[in-house]
Amino acid sequence: MREALADGIASDLLDQIVDGAFPAGTALPTESELAARAGVSRLTTREAVKILRAANVVSVRPGRGTYVNPSNVWTGMQALVRAATAQGEDIGYVPRRLIEARRLIEVGIAELAADRRTERDLLALDDAIAKMAQATKSAVVSAFVAADLEFHQALVHASGNVFISALLHPLSRVLATAREQTSEHAVIRDHALQQHRRIRDAVRRGNPDEAHAAMNAHMDQTAQDLEAYVLSSPVKPVEPGSSLDHITRLRRGS
Repeated sequence: MREALADGIASDLLDQIVDGAFPAGTALPTESELAARAGVSRLTTREAVKILRAANVVSVRPGRGTYVNPSNVWTGMQALVRAATAQGEDIGYVPRRLIEARRLIEVGIAELAADRRTERDLLALDDAIAKMAQATKSAVVSAFVAADLEFHQALVHASGNVFISALLHPLSRVLATAREQTSEHAVIRDHALQQHRRIRDAVRRGNPDEAHAAMNAHMDQTAQDLEAYVLSSPVKPVEPGSSLDHITRLRRGS
C-alpha cells in the first residue's frame, strides 16, 4: 500500500517539476511539508523522493535539502518521456525523437552484426522474419510486435557487444509501445517486413556498409510511415488498452 502511495506522490512531484513548479536548481519542500500537502506520512514521502533520486530527477545536498536536477541528466525513462513530451505540442514529439535515437544506435548495431554474425545469429534473424511474415498474414499485431523486437534483439546479439543490451534496456518499454502504435496499420507491417528482410540479407552477406544503408533506410521508412499513417490520422477517441492509450498513460506516468 505504501509503495503505491509513494509511486503516486513521486508521479505528482514529477508532474510539478516538468510543469515548472520546481525548476532545475531549486529545492523541493521539506519531507514534512510534502507529507502535509499529500496527507501521508513522512516515511511515504521519503520513499517517493527516493524514486525521483533513483531516476536522477533530484539529488540530495547534505545539510541543504533535495534539489531538482536539469532534465538533461535524468536517467529514468518515464521521467525522460514526460520531460520530452512537455517540450512538444503533440503526441508525435516522443515517437519522432525515439526514431532519432534508434537511428543513432541501431545503424551501428547493424554494421557490427554484419561483421560478426554467426550461423546461429543468421538462423535467429531468419526465424524472427518468418514469425513477422506469419503475423502479417494473420494480422495478429501482438505477434508481429514480438517478432519485430525479437529480430532487433537477434541483431544486438550478433553485434557481439555486451554493452549494447545494457544501453537499450531502459528503452525497452517505450520501444515496444511505439511498435504497437505503428504496427496496428497493415501497410506499415508490410513495409517493416520488407525492410527487415533487406537488413537480414545485408547481414548475411557480411557487408557492414550495406547493413548500415539498410538499417538507415528502415529508419527512414519508419519515420515516413509514422507521419503518413499514424500522426496524420484523424483524431479519434483513445480506446482503453490500445497503443495510444499506453502512450498517453506513459506520458502521465500512470
